[in-house]
Amino acid sequence: MVNIVMGVLGSFIAISAFAALIETPQKYLLHAGFTGAVGGFVYLLSMRCNQDPVFSSFLSALAIAITSHIFARIFKAPVTIFMIAGILPTVPGAGMYRIVYYIITRDSAKCSFYFIQTLEIAGMIALAIFIVDSIFKIHIRKTKKW
Repeated sequence: MVNIVMGVLGSFIAISAFAALIETPQKYLLHAGFTGAVGGFVYLLSMRCNQDPVFSSFLSALAIAITSHIFARIFKAPVTIFMIAGILPTVPGAGMYRIVYYIITRDSAKCSFYFIQTLEIAGMIALAIFIVDSIFKIHIRKTKKW
C-alpha cells in the first residue's frame, strides 16, 4: 500500500511539474496534477490486482479522461488542459525504451513483444479517450434537446 501512495504522490508532483513545463495556466496546475494522480492510482491499483499492463493502461486512461472532462465542465476550460498533462503516467515510455534497447542488443523476440505491447497500450489510451469523449458528447446533445 505504501508503494501505491508513493506512486500517486510521485504522479501528482511529476504531472504538476510537467503541466507547468507545457505552460498550463497556473490556476489549473494542481488540477492537472490531480488528474495525473488519479490515473497513476488506477494504474497502480489495477497492476497490484494482477491485471495486464494493457488493461491497466486502459482503465487509467479512462479515469484520466473522465476526470479531465469533469474538470473541464467545472472550470469551463478546455479538456486538453487537463488531459495532455494528466495522460503522461499512462504513456508507454518504458515500452518504447525497451524496444530500442532490444533492437540494439539484437533480441528480436523481446523487441517484438514490447513493440506489440506498446502499440496495444497506445491503442487502449486512444480508445479510452474516444469512449469518454463520445459519452460526454452524447450527454451534451441529450441535455440540449430538452
